[in-house]
Amino acid sequence: MDHSMMDHSHMDHGDMGHGDMDMGQCDMNMLFTWSSKNLCIIFRQWRVTGPVSFLLSLVLIVLLTAGYEGVRQITRKYEAAHNQRLNAFAATSTTGGVDGIPEPVTANVHDAIHSEGSPLLVGRDTRAALARRGKITLASLYAIQVFYSFFIMLLFMTYNGMVMLAVAVGAFVGYLALADGTPATKSIACH
Repeated sequence: MDHSMMDHSHMDHGDMGHGDMDMGQCDMNMLFTWSSKNLCIIFRQWRVTGPVSFLLSLVLIVLLTAGYEGVRQITRKYEAAHNQRLNAFAATSTTGGVDGIPEPVTANVHDAIHSEGSPLLVGRDTRAALARRGKITLASLYAIQVFYSFFIMLLFMTYNGMVMLAVAVGAFVGYLALADGTPATKSIACH
């Protein structure tokens, strides 16, 4: 039986499962927009309700994106310190130098050696343990960077022009404040 011609306007359909749809729902834009109407940023709870919440959200996005450069800087500093500690083992285990005379240990290498509880007394096993711990820490920092970069990607995928600009401003501020001479060629890629 074809019901397409029947008038159903007088029938009471009750709730029919539409009770959770309120006027403050989040819009998921798949096209570029400048509108902040019904804008939710990543989470349903991070909802833009007006100009003030939109401005505060943009400031938070700038800070979050700048923080990514902070995580990268922490990783670079840890990696450099870790390599210095590992190189301290190599420098002290060689008897090299000119005519068999050991080369003097510099202050930086000396500090790196004594910061780990004098590995010279323990031997080569300590170097391997230090290398393993360092690799686990670096892998953890890398995982944090990957997670963080995907989070930033989700911010960008709101397709809201102002949010996109806030991400770019955050990258600018983060690099300016935290990069310490790191080449700018490294991108904020997802992975």
